Amino acid sequence: MAFVTVAPPATVLGGANRVQSTSEDLAVGSRRRGGVVLGHVILVLLAVFSIFPVYWMFATALRAPEDALDQTLLPWPLSFENFAYVWDTIPIGSMLLNTFGMSLVLAAAQLLIAVLAAYGFAVWNFAGQKVLMFLFIGSWLVPFQVTMIPNYVLVSQLGLLGTIGGVVVPQLAGAFAVLLMVQHMRAFPRELLEASQLDGRSSWATLWSVVVPNMKPALAALGIMAFISAWNEYLWPSLIMRQGDALIQVGVRSFLTAEGDNWGATMAAAGLACVPVLLIYIFLQRYVVDAFVRSGLK
Repeated sequence: MAFVTVAPPATVLGGANRVQSTSEDLAVGSRRRGGVVLGHVILVLLAVFSIFPVYWMFATALRAPEDALDQTLLPWPLSFENFAYVWDTIPIGSMLLNTFGMSLVLAAAQLLIAVLAAYGFAVWNFAGQKVLMFLFIGSWLVPFQVTMIPNYVLVSQLGLLGTIGGVVVPQLAGAFAVLLMVQHMRAFPRELLEASQLDGRSSWATLWSVVVPNMKPALAALGIMAFISAWNEYLWPSLIMRQGDALIQVGVRSFLTAEGDNWGATMAAAGLACVPVLLIYIFLQRYVVDAFVRSGLK
């Protein structure tokens, strides 16, 4: 007796394969959605963890002076007495203006020096290039506490103690700014540089007419970082400035005295000092993202 095996219809096999493929796609899609949800939850938690100190600063500033040490999350009733006290006690308007000017000068100087130095390192080949690069890297790795006393002696010999110039001069060049710009310029297409030279442009003209216009995101990001770093600097200005009414970093300290600490006023002054930097970052944050997400041409 012979047995004959009958193959299942093609439509049945095709339907089974489609069902299996659909179930696998659903499983993969659910895993992806689960990963996305988990990633968003982690990001939200990190954002809350990062923003909470800023929120607590403003919450303390908006409490009544006698409730400055209250631990409730919501400051109620809202009070602007601390801000009024800060405004009447210290010349915070002129402090913010002086600090803005100092930070702007430092950011512009570091940008200019970084562009010139990075162009030399990235485009030209010269004797001692690697040694100079290692010296830049080494100066970046040296802690500020090591160079603080020599810089203080230099500023004193220049007669700049107690002036904003004494704060600015030792920080006109930044090793981090040079190294960051070197990486961006090394990624710049060599074909454009060669085409510019064939057009008869000098190295100076090539830098400002070809290289710099195509590196606006990187320059904007570096300028923002240099500005914020100069704005937040506290130790060096507190050593150089003899008067506490020149820069906002030193002015905030005036509310912390041996007689007692006025935390409400301190938080109000710190909150006012954060506002300009926050506004600058909000309006220019896309340049920072562009600079770190991609390098080279736009």
